[in-house]
Formats: sequence, structure tokens, C-alpha cells
Amino acid sequence: MTAFLVLLLAYTISQFDRGFLAMVAPDLGPDLGLAPSDLALLSAGWFLAFAAGQVPTGLLLDRIGPRRTVAGFLVVAALGAAALGLARGFPGAAAAMALIGLGCAPALMGALYLFGRSYPPERFAMLSSVMIGLGTSGDLLGSTPLALASHALGWRTILFGLSAVTLASAGLVLRLIEDPPRLADPPRTSVWRGFADVARMRALWPVFPVVFVSYAVVIATRSLWVGSYLGSVHGLDALQRGNGTLAMSAAMAAGAIGYGPLERLVRDPKRTALGGCLVTGLALAGLGLFGAASTALAVALLALTGAAGLSYGILMAHARRFFPAHLLGRGVAFMNIVFMGGAAALQGLSALFVGTGRLTPDALYGRLFLAYGLALLAATAVYAVAPREPAFGPRDTADPGRNEMGATPPPPASVPAAPGRAGRA
Repeated sequence: MTAFLVLLLAYTISQFDRGFLAMVAPDLGPDLGLAPSDLALLSAGWFLAFAAGQVPTGLLLDRIGPRRTVAGFLVVAALGAAALGLARGFPGAAAAMALIGLGCAPALMGALYLFGRSYPPERFAMLSSVMIGLGTSGDLLGSTPLALASHALGWRTILFGLSAVTLASAGLVLRLIEDPPRLADPPRTSVWRGFADVARMRALWPVFPVVFVSYAVVIATRSLWVGSYLGSVHGLDALQRGNGTLAMSAAMAAGAIGYGPLERLVRDPKRTALGGCLVTGLALAGLGLFGAASTALAVALLALTGAAGLSYGILMAHARRFFPAHLLGRGVAFMNIVFMGGAAALQGLSALFVGTGRLTPDALYGRLFLAYGLALLAATAVYAVAPREPAFGPRDTADPGRNEMGATPPPPASVPAAPGRAGRA
């Protein structure tokens, strides 16, 4: 339980980091002389660095475990937050956001690796959904509370405080996390060979499009456009925009937690994720077509998008069925590359679209959200043909002795973790 809470703090910080820009943008943008398209590029840079950070994250999780991996990267995130607090223009802000994104790369992956190694497959979806749902409280902190704090203290003070909290979280990870037992004589592959092995899994090919799009459309809406949409289309002031964002963030947290029990009821992560992605796509398309007509309808559709949209954990639970134990770290990291690569690509494209300035706000955001919805619906249609599980049955990655085909040979000896560490999840 201690390890769960410590990793939850790290993930909460990561969630706050990816969404705070939307709330501080009205102050940060003018201070640094940035246009809305520049802010979109800053956010895209965060996700691009986060995605790139999955490569060393996957390798280090498989080689040295989550304790030192998560703690070391959090130090980088703390340095990035301090650098953003000191930034004076776009280049400095872009470099700082990239450092923050890189440093957050293993915040959730460390927890997922620990769950995958320490618990049976049927508990993975529940544990990951609860972690993601509770961690989304970082989004809650990044809505109305952040808007009020930024107004009272200034955005630079917020960034310096974030740096200090992130450093403290790194210390807690080092002190309280216990790595799972190392695999006995694990297969030694190069970092690229391990990722290539995951990429060549044909069963996952129909999963990749929905992974690329599903998280991207939700987080782009929440972290980048919800504030400006509610302000420019519906005329809401800063506090009202914060409340609208809070409604979406609260729905995201509740929906992410709810996915765990729902998957246990359905007993199939694929069908659970399929239904969630379908609802999310329809909600975004509805927001694009009808959201400008009513503020109440717009906020309701944003909340529905948030509630159904965080299918991340269930999609990861589905993909996890296909990863052998020695590739678990690189497997979840590869999937996260696809998740976050999609977020970076979509936000970059969104910046180009918004930067044209040729449409009225209602037409611009209407087309943007409609495009999000249609893209997710198309990816969901491809996902519908994905297999539910490996042809030879689920791979028990919690058992270091289980081989690639799902058979369990006599258990090999394992190397015990270093003594003196308490608090396994």
C-alpha cells in the first residue's frame, strides 16, 4: 500500500504537469510574449519529450527496476519546472517543458511495471484504473485551484513550488519503493531489439490506431483547448472556465476509476475499451456539431468525453496480455510511446489548425472537435477486429518463469531485492 501511494503521488504530479499550461496560459503567454499557437507547441513539446522518454524508461525498468528509474527521472522534471519558472521567452520555455515531459516519462510506467510483475493478470486492469483515476486528481488541482493560486501567487511561484514538490516525491520513491525480484538470467536483448519485438506482434497492430488517437483527443481537449473554447465561444470568465475545466477533470477521474469495476463485470478489457472509445468519439462529434448552441450542453459533453475517454488503463491491460515477462517494461513503455506520440502529434496539428485564424471561434472549435470525434470513431472501427488475447492464452507476466508460449517450466531461482526497503504495493 505504501508503494502504491508513493507512486500515486508521482503520477499525480505527472498529471498536473501535462495540464497546468491551460490554466496559467492567460498569464504566462503575455509575460513571455507567446501566441496561442506557441502555447500549443509548448504542450506538444511536453508530450513529444514524454514519448521519447519511454525508450530509456522501458529499458531501465527491465534492467534496474522502478525505484531508481522513477526517482531519477523525477529529478529531471523538478529541474524543468524550475527552469520554466525562470524562462524569459519561447526557447527557454520550450526547453523547460521538454525537461518536464521527459522527467514524467516513468511516473505511471513504474507503477504498471510493478503491478505486472507482482500481481496476476486479472488484477492489472483494476489496479491500473484505480491508479489512473486517483492520479487524475492532478487534473483537478490544475483547474479551478490552479487558476485561483496563479492569480494570487503568480505562475512563476507555482512553478518553483512544483519543482520542490517533485524533488520531495523523488526522495520518497528512493526511500520507500521496493523493486520486484529480478528475473533469473533474463534474456539480454538490445534496447531496440526489445522494442522491435513488441512492434512486430501482429495481434497488437489493430490496437495501435486507437491507442494513438484515444488518449490524444481527450488530453488535447483538457490540457489545451477547454479553457479557450469556453472563453471564446461561450464567453466565460476565468473562474467560470476553471469550473468548466474542473467538471471535465472530475469526470475523467471518476471515469478512470469506474473502468476497473466495469472491466471486472464485463470480464473483457477489449469490449470495455471498445465501448468507452465509441462513447467518447460520439461525445466529441456531438460537441463539434452542437456544443456552440448551449453552454450547459457543451460542459455536459466535455464531462462525458472525460468520463468515457480515459480508457488508457483498459487498453493497456488488453495489450499487457501479449507481453512476456522479460519484455514487460519495454512493452508498456512502447504502448505509452504510441499513446503520448499521438498526443504530441495531435497537439502539433491542432496548433497549425488554430494558428490559421481564418474561422470564427465557434466554427474553428466546432471543426476541431468534430475532427477529433471522427478520428477516434475510425480508429475504434479498426480496434474492433483486434484479438481479445494471445492465441495460446494470456501470458502471465506476474510469473517470471512463464515462457513465451504461456507454459510454466519449473520456477528458477530469483535474485532477491535489496533488503531494507519497505512498502510493496
